[in-house]
Formats: sequence, C-alpha cells, structure tokens
Amino acid sequence: MAINRRLSTDLDFEEVLEQQHRIRVFQNNQLIDASSLVVRFDDNIIVTQSGVSDIAYHNRNECEFFVLRKR
Repeated sequence: MAINRRLSTDLDFEEVLEQQHRIRVFQNNQLIDASSLVVRFDDNIIVTQSGVSDIAYHNRNECEFFVLRKR
C-alpha cells in the first residue's frame, strides 16, 4: 500500500530533491503533474522535470505537492 505525504517545508523539498523521489502536483484540486523530479526550489517556485525537455515551474502558494511512498 502506498502513502501520500504532503510536501510543505524546505526540509521536505530538500529530502525529495536529494533522494530523487517523484512527486505529484495539484492545482485547484486537479492533478497537473503526475510524476516529476524536483530540480530546484525556493520560497516562491518549485521547478520540476518529468523528461529531458519537459520542465515545469509551479507557484508554491498556488499548488499542493505530494510524494508517493511505498510502505
């Protein structure tokens, strides 16, 4: 069974960045990014990459970020 864990703090994003876990991004209760790696983050923007040339910039205040972990 998998566990969804919400990412909210800098430590959460740092852990996901270092361990290269894939994340899911929701905006307005809709899934907008299903399986991406966090490339960079700051106080306002989370940069994700799902492919070689597929880079997305997500506003940290407008989106919700989750990591899917196996138990």
